[in-house]
Amino acid sequence: MLRYEIVIYWSHEDQAFIAEVPELPGCAADGATYQEALENVEIIMQEWMETAQDLGRSILEPKGRLLLA
Repeated sequence: MLRYEIVIYWSHEDQAFIAEVPELPGCAADGATYQEALENVEIIMQEWMETAQDLGRSILEPKGRLLLA
């Protein structure tokens, strides 16, 4: 189960919702709706994990809620 924090915001530039996973560098997705962005980033998170494992890279345990300012 993926338990990483996901940050979702509206991008005027992209005209889409962007979903980013701060603890997984480069892990992000977009969608026309908030729900679509969330669904897409969940797929990308799984692919990110599989790729890291295939490359023999370590995967950090989720820290839970991050404090962003």
